Formats: sequence, structure tokens, C-alpha cells
Amino acid sequence: MKEQYIVGRNPVLEVLKSEKEIEKLFVIRGELKGSINKIIGIAKDRNIIIQEVNRNKLDQISEGSAHQGVAALVTSYIYSSIDDILEKAKESNRPPFLLILDGIEDPHNLGAIIRTAECGGVHGIIIPKRRSAHVTQTVYKSSAGAVEHMLIAKVNNISDTIDELKGKGLWIYGADMDGQDYYFNTELNGPIALVIGSEGKGMSRLVKEKCDFLLKIPMFGRITSLNASNATSILIYEVVRQNHGKKN
Repeated sequence: MKEQYIVGRNPVLEVLKSEKEIEKLFVIRGELKGSINKIIGIAKDRNIIIQEVNRNKLDQISEGSAHQGVAALVTSYIYSSIDDILEKAKESNRPPFLLILDGIEDPHNLGAIIRTAECGGVHGIIIPKRRSAHVTQTVYKSSAGAVEHMLIAKVNNISDTIDELKGKGLWIYGADMDGQDYYFNTELNGPIALVIGSEGKGMSRLVKEKCDFLLKIPMFGRITSLNASNATSILIYEVVRQNHGKKN
């Protein structure tokens, strides 16, 4: 996955308005006036890391171009469509196995989930365009490069996407601490999608209501929830266990 720097106020502002993934925004220390404030505001809304640096750092990044006190580190990752993911499943001669992430904002968690998903035979991952970590170099590194082998689709609305998947014959299983039954008591065969909620709040109310079944993981300690990537790993490998012996 390639990296490039965009420098200058107008170019950075335009890239912030686009669909490109921005790893980090570099702003010259102390000069937070005019359009810089607008740039910083958009970056904060998109949960982009903002780092104040000295002029020498920006001069080095820009390689002689006029940076006007700001630069953005952009990563190039080509997202897939839901149809791409379902076609991959069809080619694998296995029922579709998808992962839906409802608001995973920590890039390290996203990377870890992608790594487990790739190892566990997940055909693709669906993430929302807003309120979610996207594919950046941090995610790439956290996934140990698994991003290169995983189809990831960005969608406008997770609830609508669930309806679309149901229409294509998939069953939707959500991870929730108040689920109807433990994951190991649930049959997880056939075309399915697992839904994992955000690190703090879990699934949104509407997404939870859209699930066909809610699964829970037993908790015996004083901490009442697992890290999102750990919970995902448990559920992915339960699907693997129940389907063990089938060809990849």
C-alpha cells in the first residue's frame, strides 16, 4: 500500500473532502489561523490524527513545494463492493462468510480483526463510511499485511446493508452481551454475516434490531466485555470449528 504527501492548504482541503484515506495531518506549530482552522476541524470530524510539527519537518515533507504550513499523509487502498465479496465467496465454493463492523474506531483493533478474518477464511469485511477506522498504514501494520488479501467494502448505512444481505440469503448474527444464547450453542452454518459493535457502545440500536440472532460470550470476571478484536476472533473461529473439514 503506497503512501504520498499532499501539501498546501487548498490541496489538503480538497483531499479532506474526498474519499481518500488520510493517515495523518501535519500542521506547523503555532500557526492555527484562517483556513488551517477549517482543515483541522474537518480532520477532527474524520478522526484523523493531527500532529503539530516545526517548519523544518514540513520543508522536508514537501521537498521544496510550498506547503503553507500543512501537509497530509495519504494512503492508497482500493475498496471493494459487496458484490465483489459475494463473488469471491462464490468462487471459493463455500457459503458466504462476511464480517460487519459497526463503528470500530481504533485502527489497531481494525487491523487485528482483519488479520484474524483473513486467517479464518472470511470472504470480506464491511465497514461504515462514517464513525469508523478506515484502511491506513496503521491498520496495514496491525494486520501484518493481511489487508492486501482481504476485500473490504465501505457503505453509507450498515442497517440498509444488512437488509441487502438478507435479501441475498445471508443470516445475520450480532455479538451482544445480552444475546439470546451463547455462541457455542448456536448453529453457525450456511451463508452468514457476523456483526461486531464498537469498542465502547457495541452495536447501534437499529443495527441490533436488524440482526436475526444475537450471540453472547460468557463472562466470569469483573470486566464485563472483551476487546472487540478478541471477541471477533472467538466468533470467527467458532464458525471455523463448526465448518471444520470443508475445503477453503
